Amino acid sequence: MASNRINRINDEIQRELAGQLRNLKDPRVSGTGMVSITRVDTTNDLRYARVYVSVLNKDQEKDVLKGLKSASGFLRRELGHVLQLRCTPELQFIGDDSIQHGAHILELLRREEEKEAARGPKPEVEE
Repeated sequence: MASNRINRINDEIQRELAGQLRNLKDPRVSGTGMVSITRVDTTNDLRYARVYVSVLNKDQEKDVLKGLKSASGFLRRELGHVLQLRCTPELQFIGDDSIQHGAHILELLRREEEKEAARGPKPEVEE
């Protein structure tokens, strides 16, 4: 389990990267619509940070990840200025479909509720 210090660093990296995404000029990232940083996992030695990225349009996810990978040097330098760590972690961008998965489960639950509502009220059972 990560320490409180690592958790704070993860949160700060996530916050800073989310802000930097708006400033990227790469059309693969800026021209795709909604791109979200869902989670950051940093190793204990602060050498690497896995950055989980969710893209609203799944067809563009590969392009967004390629754009982020090409911009990782710039993003890492910017993080270094803000975080002021001895070693700024190397960024590894990974696609995250947890938001889409959650939306799919929610849709399935809504369908079941609609089926239950269409059947009408359940008859009461007497004991």
